[in-house]
Amino acid sequence: MGKEIRANYSQIFLLPPSIEDWVPRDHPARFIRDFVESLDLKLIGFNLPEGADGRPPYSVDMLLKVWLYGYMNKIRSSRKLEAACSESLSLIWLTGAHYPDHNTLWRFWSVNTAALREVFRQVVYVALKADLVGLVLHAVDGTKIGAAVSKKNLWRRKALNQLLAELDASIEEVMKQVEETEGIEQGEFRLPVEIQDSVKRREKIKEALAELDKIDRDYLQPHDPDARMMKSGDYLCLAYNAQVAVDSESGLIVAETVVNDEADNRQLVSMVEAAKSNLGAQALETIADAGYYSPGQLAEAEAKGLTVMVSMPLGPDKRWGKMEFQKSNFTYDGKRDVYLCPLGKDLTYDKTTKESHGRYLIRLYRCHGYKECPRRYECSCRRWGRYIERGEYEAAIEHQRAKQCEPFKRELLRKRKSIVEHVFAQIKEHQGLRRFNSRGLENVRAQWSMVCTALNLSKLCKHWAAGALVLTQI
Repeated sequence: MGKEIRANYSQIFLLPPSIEDWVPRDHPARFIRDFVESLDLKLIGFNLPEGADGRPPYSVDMLLKVWLYGYMNKIRSSRKLEAACSESLSLIWLTGAHYPDHNTLWRFWSVNTAALREVFRQVVYVALKADLVGLVLHAVDGTKIGAAVSKKNLWRRKALNQLLAELDASIEEVMKQVEETEGIEQGEFRLPVEIQDSVKRREKIKEALAELDKIDRDYLQPHDPDARMMKSGDYLCLAYNAQVAVDSESGLIVAETVVNDEADNRQLVSMVEAAKSNLGAQALETIADAGYYSPGQLAEAEAKGLTVMVSMPLGPDKRWGKMEFQKSNFTYDGKRDVYLCPLGKDLTYDKTTKESHGRYLIRLYRCHGYKECPRRYECSCRRWGRYIERGEYEAAIEHQRAKQCEPFKRELLRKRKSIVEHVFAQIKEHQGLRRFNSRGLENVRAQWSMVCTALNLSKLCKHWAAGALVLTQI
């Protein structure tokens, strides 16, 4: 048996070690260094250190390298990143054996949130320039990620109103006692301390209610007013709605943002436009699930020339009888402004109203000959006969339905899951991001952008290591 290999802590090197030898040539740290050094950080918007007084500051490019490496390796805390800078050989190499502390790292982050979001666009541009991004098919989707606050200190309108009423009653009772005492005793009389505290609490509650009125909501988390109650999995929590658009060919994220809308149905156009802005052109088709279905969004996309497909109900309308009498079998005659039923009878305009959420107008077309119709109850059991709703965006819906009747288009829609949902699996399961550690919408957007940037860089790193991607000055 050969001699065991053991650590020799008294070993002295004949020649000093070179930093360049500390990591392999295809190591991700080298890719991060090459990528950051290819950027014009001043043009992107980073705050460059100025002034010659005091201790020399750490360079912006070095701190950006540290944050990017941290996010690629699931280190998103400034304190953990500080520790890694003195423990991880890759980070020691990347910083040149300098050790920025957590305060330095956080100050860099806090003053450069807008520039950090711009780095994402630079990554997309690098991929586009290397012909690694396709413009054939993109998929849009969103996921809920928890906010860095809990429901424990939530302001709820109902509870605040109840507490305010109790305080008012308590103050009124104490004031009566004060008035009675003043009538008996003479001299200067001061309000009791307890009533002074109650008055202060009442003012704070009124301020909280005024804040709820301002945002038109029944709840508010004072430590993160931008967070909203959203359903994540099987439970409700304070969260944000993180959005991505993903390219089908490369799996790269081509657009990202975070909103505090609880639903996705107002995000379609903005996400398609963001991808178009980042790439300089839109994909031949952008697909999304039923959560993005909105007549207004479909009409806006059509008006702007954006090619989109959204999963939508194409089957029979279950409110009515047989499939023969579903709405899609009623034909609209624009010249006469009537609907023709499958039996050839007219449904004429009756009135205009608003849809259930009040977001847009709908016109109602009613059958006036329902009493004589031999198939009346196969069509509708309503007392006043059958009616058809036609929203102000109905034309866009009809165009979308006609589009999805094509087998090729339906096949594209079925690819959505395989294109975009694995991205969320990577972020939540592999990267472990199920809760943001920043507060406020803008800070959360910067963090989400960095998460997406790191995921894209991890994929581009493979092309760089294989020699398919050469980084030059952007």
